[in-house]
Amino acid sequence: MKPIEITSTPNPVGVALGALMSSTKRPGTVKALPKVLYVRPSVVLDAEHIAAYAQVCGLQTAHGVPVIYPQLLTFPLAMAFFGSEHCPWPALGTVHLANRIHQHQRLQAGDDLRVEMRTGELMAHEKGQVFHLEMSILRDDVLVWEATQTLLRLGVKNPSGKPFVSSLATDAPLSHQTDFAAPADMGRRYAKVSGDFNPIHLTAASAKLFGFRQAIAHGLWTTARALAPLVPDAPLAQAELDVEFKTPLFLPATASLWSMRKTQGTPFEVRNAKGDKPHVRGRLRYQAA
Repeated sequence: MKPIEITSTPNPVGVALGALMSSTKRPGTVKALPKVLYVRPSVVLDAEHIAAYAQVCGLQTAHGVPVIYPQLLTFPLAMAFFGSEHCPWPALGTVHLANRIHQHQRLQAGDDLRVEMRTGELMAHEKGQVFHLEMSILRDDVLVWEATQTLLRLGVKNPSGKPFVSSLATDAPLSHQTDFAAPADMGRRYAKVSGDFNPIHLTAASAKLFGFRQAIAHGLWTTARALAPLVPDAPLAQAELDVEFKTPLFLPATASLWSMRKTQGTPFEVRNAKGDKPHVRGRLRYQAA
């Protein structure tokens, strides 16, 4: 498998054009994804960018490099894949369904990292085709962070693979912890940091073009904002995070955080203000540095 190297940060306009051009794809039944490897051979963690991310997500300097932050480093690789002949489906209309992250070692500003993304397995879903993208980040050839990004291509008939099954319990007795605001401009603010300028997150007008009545918050922003009160005021040495994205968080909104502490982890949910509809469901385990 010869790596496909991505050495420059993509221009948002170029990313948007690539996503639009991919809309011409009309595949039939897909039995497996092509085995491809995308690589950013050298990415140095930038202290100013980490601080900007922390600010927009409600995190503090004391948190160090947040456990979700490295996902941003994989975004150029995912977008390169979506715009290539290797991805059978259009980028638009593909839904971020779930994410699993495992941080093996503490990360810090100044680290020189190798970022990799591989295509993964297919799974069947009642609403279409699920597929995985496998992310790996190495420092001095040692794996320090990895993730599985689970995506759903809506509307695919006769999807391939075993059925997708949630790995997160729905019966945990969670209690209300706090509320947080998701302002109308949060999608635009997060896009400037993450590079994800998907129109469904930016304005009500652009979101309506894709069937949403209002702009919706990025799922990874919602998750990071929820983690802010759940993690200690110290960098994490190791962490495991599983999240599933349930219903859109329309902007502006007030969201409520529900959780409980358990020895094997912290189950949590981000719900609407009334607390009766989940936007994100997750489980966090960690070891502080």
